[in-house]
Amino acid sequence: MKSIYKMPLLAAMVAASMTLVACSDKAPADNAATDSAATDTSTDTATTASDKLETKFVTIATGGASGPYNIIGTSLAEIYAKTFGVNAKTQTTGASVENVNLLTQGKVDMVLALSDVVTDAVEGKNDFKAAPITNIQQIAVLYPNVIQVVASEKSGIKNIEDLKGKRIAVGDQGSGTEVNARTLLEGFGITYDDVKVDYLGFADAADAMKAGKIEAAFFSSGLPNSSLLELEQGIKLQLVTINQDKLKKIIETKPYFKTFEIPAGTYGNDAAIPTTAVMNALLVRSDISEDDGYKLTKALFENLEGLKNAHQAANDISLETAQVGMVAPIHPGAKKYYDEQAAK
Repeated sequence: MKSIYKMPLLAAMVAASMTLVACSDKAPADNAATDSAATDTSTDTATTASDKLETKFVTIATGGASGPYNIIGTSLAEIYAKTFGVNAKTQTTGASVENVNLLTQGKVDMVLALSDVVTDAVEGKNDFKAAPITNIQQIAVLYPNVIQVVASEKSGIKNIEDLKGKRIAVGDQGSGTEVNARTLLEGFGITYDDVKVDYLGFADAADAMKAGKIEAAFFSSGLPNSSLLELEQGIKLQLVTINQDKLKKIIETKPYFKTFEIPAGTYGNDAAIPTTAVMNALLVRSDISEDDGYKLTKALFENLEGLKNAHQAANDISLETAQVGMVAPIHPGAKKYYDEQAAK
């Protein structure tokens, strides 16, 4: 009886095996036909494939959590994630100096930084005097970082010269704000020996001024600065004036500074306040491929409305000014994009 049932079972197993082999042999042929059809007739699929980045990650170093760098950087990361399907994210930092160091070390892929800091980096000066930085390239000139020097009204500080002998916040160590503050003060004949310095970021500086622990602070950012908007609700502020004639003398040797005015009404001020600004730079590692650099640049300018909705400082980003005042070598992918646009 055992042998009677074994034969049909064996036959069934052989038949099943042959069927599986037949299916296995046939599947690649079906897939090949499908792939060929997708390549030949599906333009959308081909376009999607060509829009991918070679890199799978885009980490953007920004600045403090409440600053325009982080707000704009986060919006840009969302654009890259949506456009290319990559793992795009931001990293909060002490801003410009730290960002350039992180980029140089290959720990991030893209950074926002102030042009004066980038100038120091490529020339090997100040925070970068150990050696010039050679492995970073610029994607675009962005928007002006306005140097907003503010004091409590009761401090009596009205001009930058009035800061002598006062306790002031100059930004986080390693930030573009601190570099701006130090350079600008020196231009007006004031060193850190002449003031009492606290290294505080935007939010901490606003809290310290509200608590009466400092008398003035430097805020270098796009307009408006959210920490200042919050601060003006708590105390009476004095926006500090920067003498434009003296500033023009500084610009002769520090051309990354530019004359600027904080518009009336920005922080409840009745009149425009003469100050200065430094343009922001968008940088990438120089080993980012030309194709990726092209696509990252293109996506930036094709999605400017999203950045403008995130923060009004982005209103000053434009294709027309993206190459004006570049301070680092331009990335070849960015150059390809700009050349294409110029030829249209």
